[in-house]
Amino acid sequence: MTLVLKPGYSFDSDASTYIDAVETADGQALETGVRVAINDFVLGCKTDGIWDAIKASCILAGARTLEGALVPLVGTAPTNYNFVSGDYNRETGLVGDGSTKYLDSNRAVNATPSSNIHASVFQTTSQAPLNRQFFGAETGGAQIFQVSTGPVDTNGRAFGRQVSVEYNTAFSLIGISNTSIELTGRGAGINSVSTAAFVSATMSNNIFLFARNQNAPNGHINARLAFYSIGESLDLAALDTRVSNLITAIGAAIP
Repeated sequence: MTLVLKPGYSFDSDASTYIDAVETADGQALETGVRVAINDFVLGCKTDGIWDAIKASCILAGARTLEGALVPLVGTAPTNYNFVSGDYNRETGLVGDGSTKYLDSNRAVNATPSSNIHASVFQTTSQAPLNRQFFGAETGGAQIFQVSTGPVDTNGRAFGRQVSVEYNTAFSLIGISNTSIELTGRGAGINSVSTAAFVSATMSNNIFLFARNQNAPNGHINARLAFYSIGESLDLAALDTRVSNLITAIGAAIP
């Protein structure tokens, strides 16, 4: 279905397909403002040149139900472990419990080369305990791809590199993007970069959200997340701006 809001404003086909799927899962239509927010986000990512780099993603806000929130914006739907409807808020997203709840993204680390990979989450309420993982996968040694909390800031690690990014800030994108040249981390609106030696690695395990996949889920967080993305390396600052605008617009559109 092609959604049309008014003359001169039409909906992008990818946004329209996603909106249709969410509304089917919800069993009812979204507010016009929520539809527009989603459409503007997709169009904005395409304008910025970052859309094609996103290979697995969910907008964990906006939908009327948890089922709708887990409809993938891009890629395969995540597998839900222990989240229930009461954990979901349309304006601020899905909250972890710090012990049992997580999502399996169903996207393996090696679905993209280790020299061309990113993952990010958008936090709306901050994480409290230390030594927890916003997302990640690990098989030991240098084969680590994750963002975890530390005594002061976020510890982002990817294939022999490490960056420190402030994490205890609500309403902010937290992510890492790795290339053969450098690892970039982002949190609280600030980028940090490591140009340490890159260690190429192949990891076939899936990336988890709200925890780390290390043979079994561990390091669960209790933060609330409203978005995640996984895929090829991209401009984290551009993504941060687009997601911030998306979640702000969704909140303003919901009565």
